[in-house]
Amino acid sequence: MNRLLNVGRRANLLGALAVIAMAASMAATAAAPRLDESQLSALGFKVLVATTKVQQDWVRTLPPGQMKAMQRNGKKFFVYPDASRSQIYVGGPAEYDAYVKQHPEEQKRVQSAQDAAAKTSEYRVKQGAAMQAATTRDLSNPFLGASWADLGW
Repeated sequence: MNRLLNVGRRANLLGALAVIAMAASMAATAAAPRLDESQLSALGFKVLVATTKVQQDWVRTLPPGQMKAMQRNGKKFFVYPDASRSQIYVGGPAEYDAYVKQHPEEQKRVQSAQDAAAKTSEYRVKQGAAMQAATTRDLSNPFLGASWADLGW
C-alpha cells in the first residue's frame, strides 16, 4: 500500500512539472507585441481577409508581430499578419517607408538581417573561389594529387 502511495505522489509530481514546463514554454513563446492595426491602415496598408482554409493556414505561418517582405510579379510588398482575425495588412515600399519612420526598431531588425545576409554571401564567394582553385588544380593534374611514390613505384 505504501508503495502505491509513492507511485501516486510521483505521478502527481510529474504532472505538476509537466504543467510548469508547459506554462514556461508558453510564456517564452508569447506573441510579439502587437501593432495598432488602425495605424497601419492610416499609413496606407490594405487589409486582405483570408477566406479559404489555405489562406488562413498561410496567415498563421507568418511570424507574428513582424513585417515580411515579399515579391510577386516583380513588385515588392510588405505584409503584416493578424492571425487572430485571419487577415493581413499589405503595403508597398512607400507604405513601408512610412512605417519604418514611425518604428525605427524595424529598421534595426532589417539591417541586422541584411548584415547577416552580406556575411553569408561574402563567405560563399570566398568558398566558391577556393573550390574553383581546387578544381583547377585537380583538372591540371592527371593523377589528382597522387605521385609515383604514392603508387609504390
